[in-house]
Amino acid sequence: MTTKIGIDAGGTLTKIAYWNENNEMVFERFLSSDFLKVKKWIESNHPNASICVTGGRAEQLKVHFSSSEEIPYIVEFDATMNGVMYQLKLGAFEPKAAVIANIGTGTSIHIMQANKHQRISGTGIGGGTLLGLGMALTGISDFEEIMKQSKMGSRAEIDVLVSDIYKNNKLPIKGTLTASNFGGISINHTENKSNSDLLAGVQGMIGEVVASLCIQAADAHEVEDIIYIGTTLEDNELLQQIIQSYTVLKLKKPVFLEKHGYSGAIGALLENTKNF
Repeated sequence: MTTKIGIDAGGTLTKIAYWNENNEMVFERFLSSDFLKVKKWIESNHPNASICVTGGRAEQLKVHFSSSEEIPYIVEFDATMNGVMYQLKLGAFEPKAAVIANIGTGTSIHIMQANKHQRISGTGIGGGTLLGLGMALTGISDFEEIMKQSKMGSRAEIDVLVSDIYKNNKLPIKGTLTASNFGGISINHTENKSNSDLLAGVQGMIGEVVASLCIQAADAHEVEDIIYIGTTLEDNELLQQIIQSYTVLKLKKPVFLEKHGYSGAIGALLENTKNF
């Protein structure tokens, strides 16, 4: 039987979803800087596979495959939303409307109402920011190491809280809210910040910016649920915690899918198999 494969070629990572012999969905991921590795993996493990691709770097990936038939492509936003809805159905959770934030290299924000979706906002803040700014500040380029270090860090002297500004005055808003990301470095005049603290600060900035934009979108469309997806969340407990606490603080309901980063690949796989 021909293996069906869905591939999401993103700016940083290429994600793969496929059905195994037990009809179970299985996942793989590779750096998008090494498409030859993706090709070799498919040729070694599934040489006769039927492939469907999506993602911003799909055309760059396709040139590595020689085939008499054109490899089908599905628009990234459609693939991602199909993958999200498939996962929601598996979890028996199907909100009538929700804001969806796809935190990849940058972040794309959608409104989903019934089976329709529309991109309504976005920001250049995302996983690319975590890798790029994290490397610029600390010299660490490995994503797993960045996540590990950031979990051990503290933002106490990196950020400025509202309570830091209004010390002995009546607080106009919650004192635990961040007044300035990284503003504490100039105010505290503390040199030689640890890598862990700096990386925790980057995670905090990303999480609060993304959550703030999603909360504003949810208010504008009068919805409660905000679904956060994307490979930046994969195994990234700190970022999930930051996003969750800020979203709950603003009286919205954060939802995290089991396979944060594979929604596009799942959508491409479903398009390939017409199984949704």
